[in-house]
Amino acid sequence: MVFEKSCGAIVYRKSHGNTEILLIKHVNSGHWSFPKGHVESGETEIETALREIKEETGIDVIIDPSFRETVSYFPKKDTQKEVVYFIGKAKNFEFIPQKEEIAQIKWVDIGHAASVLTYENDKNIVSKAKLAIKND
Repeated sequence: MVFEKSCGAIVYRKSHGNTEILLIKHVNSGHWSFPKGHVESGETEIETALREIKEETGIDVIIDPSFRETVSYFPKKDTQKEVVYFIGKAKNFEFIPQKEEIAQIKWVDIGHAASVLTYENDKNIVSKAKLAIKND
C-alpha cells in the first residue's frame, strides 16, 4: 500500500458582506475542488498548504491552524491518500492559474459552493468551514 499526503485550504475572502471561496478545476480529471498538493520533504502541513495555494493560484493566504479537517480516500487500487485542509484568508484576490494543473479558477459564494464542488467530502468540509469563517 502506497500512502500519499497532501495539504491545502479552503481559501476565502469577504466581499460586500458575502463570503466567497476559491474553487479550482483540475486539468486532468475536470473535477472542482480546493487548492492542495503533496507534502515535500521537511515541510510542515501549513508550509505545504501555503506553497501549493501560491503555486496553483498565485494567491497568498493567512492560514488558520485551528481549523484542520482531514479526508482519506483511495485514488488508485493500492494507494491511500490523506488530504489535510485548513481555512485560509486571501491576502490578494487576483488569481493566476498554474497552467499545467489548473483549467479554471473562480470565486464562488460559500452558499453556492456545494453546487459546484464535485465530491461529497469537499461539500462536507465547506459546511464545517462556513461556521469557522463566519466568526472571522
